[in-house]
Amino acid sequence: MSIIKATYSILPAHDGMRLNEFAEAHLNEYTSKKGVKKAIKRGEILVNANHVEGGRFLKEDDIITIVDIEQTPPKVFPIDLPVIYEDDFIAVINKPAGLTVSGNQYKTVLNALGHNLKQSKSEDALPWPQPAHRLDNQTSGLLLIAKTAKARIELGNAFEEKRITKTYAAILIGKLAEAQNITFPIDNKPSASLITPLRYVSSLKNEFLTLVELNPFTGRTHQLRIHSAKIGHPILGDKLYGDDGMILKNKGLFLTAKSLTFQHPINGEEIIVTIELPTKFSRRLENEERRFNKYKLK
Repeated sequence: MSIIKATYSILPAHDGMRLNEFAEAHLNEYTSKKGVKKAIKRGEILVNANHVEGGRFLKEDDIITIVDIEQTPPKVFPIDLPVIYEDDFIAVINKPAGLTVSGNQYKTVLNALGHNLKQSKSEDALPWPQPAHRLDNQTSGLLLIAKTAKARIELGNAFEEKRITKTYAAILIGKLAEAQNITFPIDNKPSASLITPLRYVSSLKNEFLTLVELNPFTGRTHQLRIHSAKIGHPILGDKLYGDDGMILKNKGLFLTAKSLTFQHPINGEEIIVTIELPTKFSRRLENEERRFNKYKLK
């Protein structure tokens, strides 16, 4: 275990604060309440060299130590990932559907980054690149990567403050005639999404399929999938929130992160990254329309 910062001494003004409150207010290494909570749980934030609970009351002269517990580099997973943008501080990759971003598995994006990205030469280079956010396993598309400590902190702040614009595309079951602003809460937390129809085609099985653009204004787990289902138009291929009879065998989820707009965490330049939709999107719409036109008169 390697100490990366041990200079936080509790002053009289902070006597009686809870550890999590102090960390949220004064530890620049963490950018959100969620980040602090996870760090304490993992044992990254210690009090007097001890692992304690976030609710522990601090006393004057307590020493807060931040330790790096990720000392073993991830075993490299040698899969080629499309690198859409890369410099010495950040990168953007196109994650394929079916690949988990990180976790206790070998075949993850995290483990594949060392195979695809160049090591940063910056003084605060991370030991290995780190995803700055997450995409569901079955969701494809743009994923932002931090390569330095400062980039990771600044990107975390940007996501927390909703300064990064994420745009998705999906195929919904049914005909969505007009844009929908959805504010259905998820896990009793406020949640907001905008779903805008782009085009629709007739379908023998589903009557209609609609290609849409989706903008999440909050970041709840499965937010776009839940919101689509709540308005009666689940995403095609959604085994969790869709209807069993409407799942296409071996076709996966028709949801992709197609665009990211953000300020570069180091130089402040506006970065806009956009990709083409997966070919399965256009093929599915074309196949559905062709089959409908072929058999509708029979």
